Amino acid sequence: MISLYPKQIQQYLRTFFTETNCPIVQESDHHLMVQLTIDMDKRIMNRPFYWSYVESTGGEPKPAQLTLISDKNRMGLNIPGEIVHYGSPRLNQLFQVAKERGAFVQLFEDVGNQSGVQTVLTPWLGVNYKITYSSDRTKEMLYSLGMNLMTGAIMDGFQEAVNELKLEAAIPPNTFYLPYIIKPLRAMERLEKLVDDLIVQDDHTWVEEAKGRRERDLQVLEYFYKDIEERPESYEMEKKAIEEQYETKIKVDVINGGLFYVR
Repeated sequence: MISLYPKQIQQYLRTFFTETNCPIVQESDHHLMVQLTIDMDKRIMNRPFYWSYVESTGGEPKPAQLTLISDKNRMGLNIPGEIVHYGSPRLNQLFQVAKERGAFVQLFEDVGNQSGVQTVLTPWLGVNYKITYSSDRTKEMLYSLGMNLMTGAIMDGFQEAVNELKLEAAIPPNTFYLPYIIKPLRAMERLEKLVDDLIVQDDHTWVEEAKGRRERDLQVLEYFYKDIEERPESYEMEKKAIEEQYETKIKVDVINGGLFYVR
C-alpha cells in the first residue's frame, strides 16, 4: 500500500511531470518546481483568457512554472508553492489528467547491456489504484500492485520498485523479452479481486462512526421540530440533506498502469 506519506506523493509528482515532458527546474525531497509545457499549462493552470489572447494576437507563449510542496513540515527553505496531499484538488487534477492522456503504457528496462549477450526481460502488469472511503469525511489511499505475467507472483509497492529502474518505450539493444503466459486482462481481474479483499480486511469503524454522527444530527433536527405537529417542507429537506451527507461510499479508481518488461 502507498500510505498517506509525502515521499510517495513526491515520487508520483516527479514521475508525472517527467512523463509529460515538463522540465524539472528545482527539486528536493520535499518539493518540486517544474516548467510546464504549453499543453500542460492549458490543462491544469486554468488560464483560458491568457491563452485565447496569446493565440489571437500571435504573441509569444509563456507557460507557467509550478512549485508543489509534498511535505511543508520538512522544507528547510522558505519556498512559496502549493501544498499537495492526498485528497487535495491539485493532486486529484493530476490523477484526472493522467487518465485523459491514456494511463496505460508499455515500457522496457534498459539494463545498459554492452556485452552482446542478450538479457531476458520478464513481463509484469503494474496498476495503481486509488481507494476512496467517503461520508461526511473522506479518506483516500493508493495501492500500487504488480503481477508477474509468467508466474502470477504479486508485488506490493510496484510503482516504487520501477521508479528505481531506467525504463524506455523502445526495446533496448541486446535484450529479449518473454511473451506473457497470463493474459493482462486476466491479471487485471486478479488484482481487482485483491483490492476488493484488501477493502474487506480494512478497518471499517468509520462507517459506524458516520452512522453515529448522522443519528446525532437527526436527533437535533427532531428536537427543533418536536413541538410542530405538521412538519413543514423544510423539515423533509433538512432530513434528506443529513441522510445524504452521511451516506457511506467506497470508490475504487484505476489511476494508471501498464506492461513493464524488467529483469
